[in-house]
Amino acid sequence: QVQLVESGGGLVQTGGSLRLSCAASRSVFSTSAMAWYRRAPGKPRELVAHISPGGSSNYAEFVKGRFTISRDNAKNTVYLQMNSLKPEDTAVYYCNAGRRDSYGNYVPYTYWAQGTQVTVSS
Repeated sequence: QVQLVESGGGLVQTGGSLRLSCAASRSVFSTSAMAWYRRAPGKPRELVAHISPGGSSNYAEFVKGRFTISRDNAKNTVYLQMNSLKPEDTAVYYCNAGRRDSYGNYVPYTYWAQGTQVTVSS
């Protein structure tokens, strides 16, 4: 059974930092691209960043230069380092396993973590 378990959310002030972690089942992690999504209240889910099995990363424009996605293949864990946080970053963040298509776009599988709340106060 595939599992994705997140940790690291919380409350932080504007300009602060948080680091999210997502531990995945070894069976899916080693061959999967991994991604972070988020959903803010009243808004659709949006892709934040994704990373290939080999470590190539891609970011949404609204987090470029502030967030960093990384993975530790030995620990089957993907991270999202979030710096210079803004109130508009407030959302539930979800870890996902998926793949990249031939154009480099991220395609999610049906494996999702439980979500972790990130709240940025102004």
